[in-house]
Amino acid sequence: MSAIPAAPEKIPVTVLTGYLGAGKTTLLNRILSEPHGKKYAVIVNEFGEIGIDNELVVNADEEVFEMNNGCICCTVRGDLVRIIDGLMRRKGKFDAIIVETTGLADPAPVAQTFFMDENVGAKTRLDAVVTVADAKWLKDRLKDAPEAKNQIAFADVILLNKTDLVTPAELAEVEARIRAINPYARLHRTVRSQVDIAEVLERNAFDLDRILDIEPQFLTADSHDHDHDHHHDHDHGHDHHHHHDHGGLKHYHDEDMQSISIKTDKPIDPDKFFPWVQNLVATDGKDILRSKGILNFKDDPERYVFQGVHMILDGDHQRKWKADETRDSRIVFIGRQLPEDKIRQGFAGCIA
Repeated sequence: MSAIPAAPEKIPVTVLTGYLGAGKTTLLNRILSEPHGKKYAVIVNEFGEIGIDNELVVNADEEVFEMNNGCICCTVRGDLVRIIDGLMRRKGKFDAIIVETTGLADPAPVAQTFFMDENVGAKTRLDAVVTVADAKWLKDRLKDAPEAKNQIAFADVILLNKTDLVTPAELAEVEARIRAINPYARLHRTVRSQVDIAEVLERNAFDLDRILDIEPQFLTADSHDHDHDHHHDHDHGHDHHHHHDHGGLKHYHDEDMQSISIKTDKPIDPDKFFPWVQNLVATDGKDILRSKGILNFKDDPERYVFQGVHMILDGDHQRKWKADETRDSRIVFIGRQLPEDKIRQGFAGCIA
């Protein structure tokens, strides 16, 4: 180990989104009441709307509520940046911060806050966007509500909740629709938002090992279980998504939302890549909801990881490549009617 002092650990932030009634409140009440031994700060849009159980609250000043299990909850009555700033000044460290967005909101502006504001960005990092979806109603919402589609496209983790209220066929169909929009999110089938909290918080979703090793293999018949290797073989109970009976899963192609994944085993020239990707998000960023990538730059011992929300990109060297790793560069874009050929050719032009 080197003796260079590590940069102060940034606090992971989870953005929690999903339609009203999908089960976000249930999930938040669990985080704020279970004895998990962690200290979480939960930022909600409106305290009343969420219906946090008052018995859990130890004391409340004007907008910060202390919970029995040491977590705290506060409302965003003004500016998210100001609230986070205030949280960072409080005594005692938080393990993580959770920002709940209102049911109709687009998660993009919340996610962008963590890239845009320097103070916030210096102390926190976007960990993952978690979307809670209602298995019964999602299909209708995808038809009539563009926000619902955005929330799915944006997610790193999706809780497909209330699965006890739909038939296996309906469940398979709604999953296929989700996958047409976002093949990369980890999907958990849940009842009453029961999921191991570790599956939702501190996911480190931007360690791209976690996402990109699942390439869209789920399009092949035998690999619906495309993320089994991350489960460390512990069983999460009956409502986890290990169901090997996906027979006859239809493939939907969402007309206006898709993902593009590109991979190369050749090193990338950073002097070509940065101008290209900056230019791409400058011109097409309004249609690109999320972008992420892991890059092997020529003559660079470290992996470069970037992620973006619309026009805003953020990236950094993450760690050294391991000796046994294949040094592939991979990038993913999720968005609306993306210019796929232009993106593929542009990236190909960045090869060193």
